[in-house]
Formats: sequence, C-alpha cells, structure tokens
Amino acid sequence: MDPTSGRQTSFEDAFIRVSLEEEIVPRISREGDSAPFSDWSEKVSGKTLRPIIAFANVLRKYYPKHSLVTTQDYSINILGFPDALSVPLRPDELITNSAFIPVGRNSSGVVVDSVEFGCFRTAWDKYEFTIYIVRYLEGFFVNQHFILHEESKLPAQQLLRAVGAWYYQLHEEIWVFNQGFWNKDAQLYADVQKANWDDVILEDSKKKALQHDVYSFFDSEKLYKELGIPWKRGMLMYGPPGNGKTISLKAIMKTVQAKGYNPLYVKSFQSWRGEEGSMEEVFSKARILAPCVIILEDLDSLINDRNRSFFMNQLDGIAGNDGLLLIGTTNHMDRLDPGLSTRPSRFDRKYEFDNPTIEERRLYVKYWQNKLKDNEKVDFTEELAAEIANLTHRFSFAYMKECFVSALVLLLTSESKQPFSEIIKNQIKTIRKQLDDQDIVPEARSISFIAPSAAPPQPDMWAISRRRMAFAAASAGLTSNPIYTN
Repeated sequence: MDPTSGRQTSFEDAFIRVSLEEEIVPRISREGDSAPFSDWSEKVSGKTLRPIIAFANVLRKYYPKHSLVTTQDYSINILGFPDALSVPLRPDELITNSAFIPVGRNSSGVVVDSVEFGCFRTAWDKYEFTIYIVRYLEGFFVNQHFILHEESKLPAQQLLRAVGAWYYQLHEEIWVFNQGFWNKDAQLYADVQKANWDDVILEDSKKKALQHDVYSFFDSEKLYKELGIPWKRGMLMYGPPGNGKTISLKAIMKTVQAKGYNPLYVKSFQSWRGEEGSMEEVFSKARILAPCVIILEDLDSLINDRNRSFFMNQLDGIAGNDGLLLIGTTNHMDRLDPGLSTRPSRFDRKYEFDNPTIEERRLYVKYWQNKLKDNEKVDFTEELAAEIANLTHRFSFAYMKECFVSALVLLLTSESKQPFSEIIKNQIKTIRKQLDDQDIVPEARSISFIAPSAAPPQPDMWAISRRRMAFAAASAGLTSNPIYTN
C-alpha cells in the first residue's frame, strides 16, 4: 500500500482498551538485536516508574549527536500523515497487534496492525528522522513517540506542528462529540451531502426566514459589534417528529460547511468525565473554531435537571461565545425548562415544525409528483395529487412519505394489477386508521445514533478506532497490504 495515502489518517490512537491485568513478560534477547530494542525490552520487562524517561536516556546513549523530541499527543499520527513517508528500519524488531476490521458486505475486510514497538525512518519536507514508537501502560495505555534528528529540535517540532494541523483539519468529515471525545465522522458528512433545501418542504416564507437567520448570522459580526452586543445566537426548531427538523438540520450543516463554517454535532453529553466536563469540552472546541454552528438535536434529552445549570453558565457565563450559532431541536417543547425555551438571548429564534398545512401537503405531493414524472408505471394526475393532499389531513411529513414509499413498493412487487392511485389511497386509509384508533405519533428518523443512557458510558476508544479504520479502509479499497497505525 502507498504509505503516503491520506486514507490512513483515521488510524490514530487505536486499540487502547486492553486488559489492565495483562502482565508484560520479559523477552529473551536474540543475537543481532539492536541496542535500543534490547534495552527497551529490558526496561519494560522490569519495574520502572516512568518509561518515557528510561527510554529517552537509552536513546540519548545510542544517538549522542541527535536531538530528541518526545510526544504522546493522541492527535499526532505520523505514520498516517500523507505528506510524510515512513518505513520500518528493522522489520524483524517491529512488534504489532493485529486486528481484523470488517468494512462491508462487498469486502473481505482488512487486517490493521497497531504498533507496540517499532523504529521507523521518516522523510518529510527536506528532513529525515528516526522515530521510535512504543506503547506501554501508564494509568492507561499510551502511544509514545521519540523523534530523533541529526540537527536541532526545530525540524521535529515543525513536523509535529504539520501533523497536528493536518489532523485538526476536516477532510470530508464533520466534528461529532460523543462519549467525551471529538471524532471526525466521514459517514455523517456523506449523509449530510445528500441533503438539499429542495427536499425541505416548508411554506416558502418560513423556509426563507430560516435560511436568512442562519446565513445572515455569519455576515453580521460588524453589525453586532457596532450595536455593542455579543455576536452569538440561538435557534430552536420544535414540533412533533417527522416534520422536517432533521432534514433542515442536514441542509444547514451542508451549506454552512460549504461556506467555510464548521458544524459541530453533539450526540450526548454523558461520558466518563461527567456531563459538565463534556459541556466544557464542547464549548471550548466551539470557541476555538468560531465562527461555527453547534448542533444540539433532541435538546430535551441532552439537557436535564443535573446539567441544566452548568449548560446555562456555558451559554451566559464569563467566557466569550462570539461567533457561536446554537441550533437546537426538540419534539417536546413542554419538557424544556423555561430558562431555555422562553428566556431571550439563549434560543431567541424559534421555528415550529408542526404537521403540514394543506398548502405544505400540496407542496409535498408536488415534490413526489416531480420525482415520479418519468416513471411509466405511475399515473400521477393533478386530480390524484389534489386528492392525496386532502386525504392526508393530520399526517406528518414522515407519514406522508411512508404512504408514497409503501405504495411504490407494492406497485413494483405485487402481482395485483391495481393502479397507483388505488394503492396509495389504500395506504392512506391504513395509516389514517392508526391515527384514529391509536392516536400514535410517527417517530422521525434522527441523525443521532445513540440515545442518552441512564448512566454515563465509559470511553470506548476501541469501537471508535474500529469505526474510523473501517470507513477509511473501505474508502481506500484496502485488501491485504500491511497497515501500520500508531
């Protein structure tokens, strides 16, 4: 595999969840082993207080004319940096942990090797480095880099700056916060790219007002400053599920990112560090990346009695929130604390996404009529369009979509010769009966993948690493070539 492939960059910091009871067994030295390798094996096989100090002294002994820079920053993934080329100096001494990563039904998967001990020769810019990567237990498992250079420390520090800067850039990804960690999510980015404002069925005036409130915020910094008010804003989308909040969020995320402003999507504040710690991390990140958008979907689930006060302090506190646009959604406006739902300067712009009006139902039916206009099996007349709009009173957009989808599936798979008009009206009757008899509310499909749990989840970096590597491997078309990760 091409070591410069940018697809490797998701492989950082993999496989830290290893049993803490695992013992390190002394290794028997082999003839021909390099001195640093032998000394490292000896040091970590016995008792040592700080392995970084022990191995730094070992390397200074064997590389007396080299400068030494060390780092265990999780964002430093030199092996996956696309502008550098790294090759193992002593493949026979390279110790790795292998893991199989399934990447999809159309692939046999890949095997990824995480480095436990390795010495690499790395070329970057006009410089060459000798880099040792070791992994050891220090409270939890850490990946430690020792970067040797024949001249001063400056080139190594410049390399770290370049690697770190590249890591914090988005490469067709979206920042997602979950379980106490920020992750660059390429799958969510791909999902968001499918969204389009044409797919958001709202009255034209409401759609334009929503778009204006979002986009004008980023163009109004000077105006806010002239008025002497903080350059921040909160918007709240509310209403029963299935009526366009999520697709509107996706359209907003897509368009603001295209304009150069990062959307930060928060799945949950619950984590190993506590909800307050997670909130501090989210707002700290947002202040660094400002101007940006913080997306808080299902706000009534994210904010509760335990964390509400701290959340409000983050909104109103001493720390500046200039350039922050908060967009929250809720299916249950009545569950929100009045301090969030009614107090000005927090979520002062509110948009109701109620069940569609007759005009919005007509727009939605017209949307489907345009999609199906080239389908010879569907006879979609203007009379049928008007009838569907009238028959779907009290339906959410989600229920209307279900009527069309189920009708089309039956049209294509059923042996019956019923026309499309009869099939879709039968589907409307079925869903109407559910509404009348059970008074149920359709559940909208959310961007969220994980609902908040009763107890804070522990950080599952193994799962995070597997997801990152699986997506990158699938995208790169990897097969059996060795993949090395820090």
